[in-house]
Amino acid sequence: MGVARVLVIGGGVAGTATALALHKAGFEVEVHEAHPDSAEDIGAFLTLASNGMRALAQLDASAAVTAIGFPLTSLRVLDGSGTELAHAPMGEASDPLLNYRCLRRGDLNTALQTEAARRGIPLRHGARLASVEDGPEGVTAHFTDGSAASGDLLIGADGLNSAVRRSVSPATQPFPSGQYVFYGYTRAAAPSGPEACITMVRGSGAAFGYAVSPGGETYWFARVSGDPLSAEELTQGTPAHWRERLLPLLREDATPAADLVAATGEELLVTNATEIPTGTLWRSGRILLIGDAAHAASPATGQGASMALEDAVVLAKSLRDAPDTRAGLALYEELRRPRVEHNITVSGNISRGTHTPSAASRPAPDAELVRLLEWDTDLWAERHPL
Repeated sequence: MGVARVLVIGGGVAGTATALALHKAGFEVEVHEAHPDSAEDIGAFLTLASNGMRALAQLDASAAVTAIGFPLTSLRVLDGSGTELAHAPMGEASDPLLNYRCLRRGDLNTALQTEAARRGIPLRHGARLASVEDGPEGVTAHFTDGSAASGDLLIGADGLNSAVRRSVSPATQPFPSGQYVFYGYTRAAAPSGPEACITMVRGSGAAFGYAVSPGGETYWFARVSGDPLSAEELTQGTPAHWRERLLPLLREDATPAADLVAATGEELLVTNATEIPTGTLWRSGRILLIGDAAHAASPATGQGASMALEDAVVLAKSLRDAPDTRAGLALYEELRRPRVEHNITVSGNISRGTHTPSAASRPAPDAELVRLLEWDTDLWAERHPL
């Protein structure tokens, strides 16, 4: 099974980064995105960790992302009284290119898609997948508008509720991690504190975190333990409703959390924390799942986007370096599954309250990961020395 042309289903972080990586590795690739424009999920924000920024650097895409958002170089932890418990460097703080970065998901999608277009990678919006036809000579994606596209390999990078996953592992369903998560932004309140710092609050009613941009906008989140919110409530809930639901959990603490939420206007949304079971099937024939479609974790570790960027680099290198496509896909899974499933477990345990994250700084990537992501490293030769 040779690969010349790759179809990527999903134009979010995982899909577009994978297209950039495959293009750099010499494959013909095209992206099909269901959303009609690049601003999907623009309301939520995320942090790219140093490992994610390192992966971006291997794709020659650092400049596209450092042009948006703002850097984070340290982590501070407060208790419910506002007392500082810890304040330490975070990730690879000494290297500006590898600093953690806080940014809106929609802005990140747009930046990566713009970079893909600049490199001549076709990206079609409004292409919602209906079905996948996998055969011995190739794979065909059929879309709801009646169109179709064929290739040698299809990558399902279409997120938590992946349509591609129905073809690979139809019984697999995301399940609740034990929390729901609020995200918000405000310019009406900017608490004092160190620059380029993310502050975590270990309060009594919610796990709260915030970071203030150089322009004075505060990005905040709150993770609340409880049963998942119903689809009806998520659809119909207004920012005012969510503020009133969250504020009582924060007001008993002497921290900036309640004031930040009270000062937030319409830019407030809520989502359930969910995850994909470990051990889920990732591939079948000419189809492979990556990113959240394969290994979504609760947001407690903040590693979702960074893991997707790592996926992109390792997949492209595995297909580039292995003697054939089947071997490349097997190599990719061998290299990625232990790391991403460890993240699912750790993040889920934090969300369920069975593990308390350390107050220490988040570690920089280890030497093995650095070598794995380094573009010129031959992954097949590393695993199969002569």
